[in-house]
Amino acid sequence: MIFKELGVIDPILKALEEEGYTTPTPIQQQTIPHLLQKKDVLGCAQTGTGKTAAFAIPILQLLHENRNSYAGKRQIKSLIVTPTRELAIQIADSFDAYGRHTSIRNTVIFGGVSQHSQTNAIKNGVDVLVATPGRLLDLIAQGFVSLAHVELFVLDEADRMLDMGFIHDVKKLLQLLPKQRQSLFFSATMPPQILTLAGSILTDPVKVEVAPVSSTADTIQQSVYFVDKADKPKLLVDILENKEIETVLVFTRTKHGADRVCKTLSKKGIKAEAIHGNKAQNARQRALTNFKNKEIRVLVATDIAARGIDVDELQYVINYELPNIPETYVHRIGRTGRAGNNGTAFSFCDQEEKAYLKDIQKLINKQLPVEEGHPYAMDPSMPMPKANTPKKAEQHKAGFAEKKSNPNKKRFFRPKGAGAKS
Repeated sequence: MIFKELGVIDPILKALEEEGYTTPTPIQQQTIPHLLQKKDVLGCAQTGTGKTAAFAIPILQLLHENRNSYAGKRQIKSLIVTPTRELAIQIADSFDAYGRHTSIRNTVIFGGVSQHSQTNAIKNGVDVLVATPGRLLDLIAQGFVSLAHVELFVLDEADRMLDMGFIHDVKKLLQLLPKQRQSLFFSATMPPQILTLAGSILTDPVKVEVAPVSSTADTIQQSVYFVDKADKPKLLVDILENKEIETVLVFTRTKHGADRVCKTLSKKGIKAEAIHGNKAQNARQRALTNFKNKEIRVLVATDIAARGIDVDELQYVINYELPNIPETYVHRIGRTGRAGNNGTAFSFCDQEEKAYLKDIQKLINKQLPVEEGHPYAMDPSMPMPKANTPKKAEQHKAGFAEKKSNPNKKRFFRPKGAGAKS
C-alpha cells in the first residue's frame, strides 16, 4: 500500500515523497482513513510506530480542504496536547514537514522558556497549536489562547500524561473545548484510568491498535554482561574506554539511577547528562541537543523521558538496568540500527534482573550472547545461563580468577560489536 491509496492529497503526497516516505506504517494505514472520514479514533500505539504522521497528515488535509471556509484572522482549528517539550517540538516539526506545500500554519508552545515569541506567533494567527498542558493553561488564563474554534483535538501519550501528573490539567482543558469536535486519543497502554479518560473525550470512536513490537532488527548486535550490581559502574567506565564508542544512549529504570550514572561518569572525566521527569523541560532539551551535537558523549535516560528521542545514526545503546517490561527492551535498543545502519546493544544483568532477562528472551525468541571475558563477570558459582561455547566458559573462568587474584589490575577489553560502522 502507498499513501495515495489512503486518499492523501497531492500537496501532502509531494511533501511525504520529499521526506522519503512512500509506504504508510500499520498505524497510519488504520488511522488516516477514519480521521479523513471525520470519525473519533482511540489509538493504542507506542512511540516509534509512526503515530505522529497518522494524525498530522489527515489534520493537515482536512484543514487545507476547508481553508476557504475560514474567514478573517486565523483561529486555532486544531489542538495537539502532548506531555513534554521534546515531543511537542517533534510534532510541530512533523507538521512543518508534511504541510510545507499547504497553506496551514502551526506553532508550538511549552514551558521553561520565555513566552514572548510563542504569544507573538499566536497573535499572528495559527491553524494548528501543539502544546504542553501547563503552558497552554497559563496562556489561556492570560487571554492569549482561545480554544473556542477548535475542530480537531489530539491527546497524545495519554498514559504518560498520567505518569507525569498532568491528568488534572487535561481535564481542565476538556472543559474549555467545544463539545462539537473531532477527537483522537493515543496511548501506549490502556489501564482503567486511561480508558475512563478516553470515554470522556471520544464519541463513538473507532479503535485502532498496533501490537507491541516483539522482534529486534537484524542490524542490531546484542549481548548481555552478567555483573554484580555493585560492579556495574566500573563495567560501564571500562566499556567507555573504547574511544570508538563516540556516543551512547544509556538506560536506567529510575530517575535516581540516571543521576547516579551521570555522577559516576563525570568523576571519570566522561561527559554525560541525564534526561528524566525530574529535570526541567529546558534542561532535558539542552541535554538532548548537546547529545545530538556530540558535545556530550553519554546521554542517560529513563524510559518515560526517552520516549520520542530520535538521534540519527546512533550506534550504541547500553541497558545499564534491564527493564521490567520486556517490550521496553525492544523499544530501547530500537533507537539504534535504524534505516539499515548497524547498531550495538549491550545489556547489564545482575542477579535480581535474571527474571527480566528471561522474559525479554522469551519475547524476542532468541538467547542473547553472553559477554564473559570482562573483569567484572558475576561469580560463576551463582546460577546463570549456560555459556555459548566451552571456550567462552574458559575465558569467563580465567577472567574471574584474574579479578580475584588481582582485583586492582586495570584490564581494558573490547566488547563484541564495539567499533561497528554503519
